[in-house]
Amino acid sequence: MKSRILIFLTLLFSATSLIAQEATDEPHPPQNGQEDSVQGVFIEPVEGAPFSATVEIKETRSVDGTTLIWSSIDKIARDSTGRIHNELRQAMSESITSLPELFGVHIFDPQSRMNTYYDPRTKMASQRVLARPPIDLNARLLALHKPQSTDLGRTIVNGIECRGTLETYVIPASNNGAENPVTFTDEFWYSEELHINILIRHTDSHGNEKTVEVHRIKRKLPDPALFEVPDDYKIVDVTPPPSTLVRHSKAQ
Repeated sequence: MKSRILIFLTLLFSATSLIAQEATDEPHPPQNGQEDSVQGVFIEPVEGAPFSATVEIKETRSVDGTTLIWSSIDKIARDSTGRIHNELRQAMSESITSLPELFGVHIFDPQSRMNTYYDPRTKMASQRVLARPPIDLNARLLALHKPQSTDLGRTIVNGIECRGTLETYVIPASNNGAENPVTFTDEFWYSEELHINILIRHTDSHGNEKTVEVHRIKRKLPDPALFEVPDDYKIVDVTPPPSTLVRHSKAQ
């Protein structure tokens, strides 16, 4: 039973890394008091701020009296035109000594609005022209709870000046399926220069904790190959027909 729980949560943890860079879907309210509003690093597709970095994600969660600890490492990048590269790698329940297996890559080009996901395991890539740039799903989910916000001031995080914000909200017992209300606290350290959160710390009153931290930041143009689908991949265009896009726009 414990091994099955670990496998399930490992897959769930891995899947959240790219969800932060959501394209169009509306966020859903938390369920069972376990919804994690910190799902990775959102990279704003802005021009003139190229960089590359490593993202370390670590999570501690209590499940049926068992404490599970796992982590992952992703690579992120943005070039001078605003194209972004965001990875999804396997979550590991042990100490990481090398890059975990790569599960997927998200690329977005703000000039063409081409949104791309590719999977190294299948050598398949899906592409879609978006009506608007990707959104920060972390911020959208957080806004649903109308949190109490506290200004933490400014400090240096991993060599980058950041502005800190503490967001706190409570999910009533009637909404989370638990006996007592659950209090969530999200701490964000945002770089206005790089347009990304350098550090995110998410905790709850059950003792669960997740940190997303950007390390080894390089302020130079990344390898252009990071923003292209490898040559040996099959590319599938999943852009909806124009009539579908018109109906979706009117519905909003």
